[in-house]
Amino acid sequence: MTTQVILLNGGSSAGKSGIVRCLQAVLPDPWLAFGIDSLVDALPPRLRGPDGGIEFADDGGVHVGAGFRALEAAWMEEVAATARAGAGIVVDDVFLGGAASQQRWQEALAGLGVLWVGVRCDPEVAAARELARGDRAEGMAASQAQLVHLGVTYDLEVDTTHTESLACARAIAAHVG
Repeated sequence: MTTQVILLNGGSSAGKSGIVRCLQAVLPDPWLAFGIDSLVDALPPRLRGPDGGIEFADDGGVHVGAGFRALEAAWMEEVAATARAGAGIVVDDVFLGGAASQQRWQEALAGLGVLWVGVRCDPEVAAARELARGDRAEGMAASQAQLVHLGVTYDLEVDTTHTESLACARAIAAHVG
């Protein structure tokens, strides 16, 4: 089946966004990028906190509520509809629920050609990137580095600990059919 969606899963500061930009540069056709950070940025302010939305704790923990999950489901359907309409899609996500997060995507993307990609990074390296970025709660990268991969099945995995985004993108692009 032809790849219609490339779905990248990895913890915060693992290097997913850089890989997405490089994929858009190396793939021969145009691919649209959709990321979980854009969904969070699009939320109304009342859903950025403990009242059923998404909450980022000072220790790097992330808590999601029913209000966030409902909008996330609509977003997933939007991404799937765009792929069904003929656009190539690259998704940058963080599977906080591991296998349950992948299952939600599998349901939304049913019938589409999906390349599942795990983006790994050593927790200490991701934590250093997180500190350099300055826009994440300290501890998020380290806590998510392994958690987001629990029970998730991939077609391909890349590790950004010592590999640049462009090399990872080229490896992924080689698997796009």
